[in-house]
Amino acid sequence: MTSSTPAPDGVDLDVLAPWFAEHVDGATGAPLNAELIAGGRSNLTYAVTDGSSTWVLRRPPLGHVVATAHDMGREYRVMASLAGTAVPVPRMFAACDDPDVTGAPFYVMEKVDGRVLRDLDEIATLNEDDARRCSHALVDVLADLHDVDYLDAGLGEFGRPEGFLARNVARWGKQWQANKTRELPQIDEIARRLDAALPESGPPTIVHGDYRLDNTMLAPDDAGKIVAVLDWEMSTLGDPLTDVALLLVYWGAGGSDIALSSTQGVSQVPGFISIDEVVERYAERSGRSIQHLDFYVVFALYKLAVILEGINARFLMGKTLGEGFEQMGLGVIALADAALDRAAKSADPQLRG
Repeated sequence: MTSSTPAPDGVDLDVLAPWFAEHVDGATGAPLNAELIAGGRSNLTYAVTDGSSTWVLRRPPLGHVVATAHDMGREYRVMASLAGTAVPVPRMFAACDDPDVTGAPFYVMEKVDGRVLRDLDEIATLNEDDARRCSHALVDVLADLHDVDYLDAGLGEFGRPEGFLARNVARWGKQWQANKTRELPQIDEIARRLDAALPESGPPTIVHGDYRLDNTMLAPDDAGKIVAVLDWEMSTLGDPLTDVALLLVYWGAGGSDIALSSTQGVSQVPGFISIDEVVERYAERSGRSIQHLDFYVVFALYKLAVILEGINARFLMGKTLGEGFEQMGLGVIALADAALDRAAKSADPQLRG
């Protein structure tokens, strides 16, 4: 039996139908239809249905990708392990590492009923009370994630928490050297200060790696309730304050005019709590010290600058598709300047340089 409509690129529905029947609860082997929900430089997400049930399938982008950057088994494992904890995740049905089934490893999960606020225009539709409750929920779920005992969850081998921070600072320095398109003394200076100011990490936790508003799903009728945390491709075990600092940068720390995500600068939307209130609520909910938070925010800005420089390098080589890439080079400078500005205001003399 064949599917009734053409399949979008990236899925072979005729091969998937019998695989679903064998591995996915509720699937009968009936013809499947699929629709691409989200695509781009990240993993591809499809809604797959047999007419009576609907699931979500995730796979890497089309074409050659670095396997470690789009590890389907890793995403599947962390969400499956978080089932039953305070962290809302979709139910996991099955994973497949055989590329012959549909061209790449993939996994299948529950289609959660909810909404994702993908840009500031959508975010601005919330009234001020809903915006405040949404802010609180976002911080509380992050604290809940960092409270999960990763050993009890079966994730003891999920990462290398020992030396996590020093290893990551060094890693992003190497990334800069590999991708830079010009000399930027401010980047070199930030790297020097980060290396000098490296704090001792607190107890390690599960780290999401890209926690922000548009990587969560809200209840369709309640903006103050998160029903799913999504996009776990960067997750590992490590220092939880790296998650907090990245959230703060997306919230607007360092300036809201730096194009990092379509929800950048959410703190400027009426009703959403301030950056300081995010920090205060996380500290209260988690009980963790935020003494060295400046370091983590400077590191987050630095890391994002290196990522943007990699995109800028591909743009200059003519290897990007779409619009807006010509601004990436300026974004690198803006992020570096924001990092130096934050460092200059720090109480840590090593960060001040």
